[in-house]
Amino acid sequence: MPAPETNLWRTVVARNPDHSRSFAQRWRTMAAQGIDIDGEARLIDAMAERGSRILDAGCGTGRTGGRLAAAGHRVVGIDLDEHLISVAREEHPGARWEVGDLAEMDLRDEEGDRLLFDLVVCAGNVVTFLAGSERVPSLRAMAEHMAPGARAVIGFQTARGYSPAEFAADAEAAGLRISQRFAGWHLEEWAEGGDYLLAVLLGA
Repeated sequence: MPAPETNLWRTVVARNPDHSRSFAQRWRTMAAQGIDIDGEARLIDAMAERGSRILDAGCGTGRTGGRLAAAGHRVVGIDLDEHLISVAREEHPGARWEVGDLAEMDLRDEEGDRLLFDLVVCAGNVVTFLAGSERVPSLRAMAEHMAPGARAVIGFQTARGYSPAEFAADAEAAGLRISQRFAGWHLEEWAEGGDYLLAVLLGA
C-alpha cells in the first residue's frame, strides 16, 4: 500500500469536524467502563527512571503522557489537533501540552534551548496517520529531541499502510536504529508478518 499523500488525521477532521470531540469522548467512555487504557503508560513508566523527561509524540488527549506526569515524570506532549490538546490541558494539567506537527517539532525551554528527553513515546498508531512526506522528518524530529542514551518507543498496527520494513528504513534515514521489536505493549514476542509492531529505538 503506498504511503498517504496527505496527513490522514487532517483529512478525517476535514471531512468530519466533530471527529476530534467524539474521539476524546470515546476514551472517556472506555475509562468510565473500567477498560484498561493505561498499558502504554505502564510500560514507559517501567522503562523510565523516576522523574524522567518524557516526550509524548502525537499525544492526543494526553492519555499516556498524563498518566506518566501523575507518576512523577516531566512530560511534554505535542499533537496537531487543537481540540485534543485542549482536552489534555484540562484533564492533565501536570504536563506541558503543545499544538504542532511532528514533522516540524522544535520544542524549546524558557531560555530558548531545545528540549531533550530521556524517553520518547509515540503510541496510538500516530505514525500511520502521517503523510509519506512527513514520516522521515517526524522521526528525525524525535531523534533530535532525544538526550544521549535516550530511547524512543513507537507502536502501530502494520496493516495500516506502513510496513515494518518501511518503518525501519525511515528510522535509519532519520538517525535512529531499532534495538528491540515486540508484538505489543505487553512485550509479546515479535514475528515477521505480525499485525502490530512495537519498536524500541536508539539514536544512531
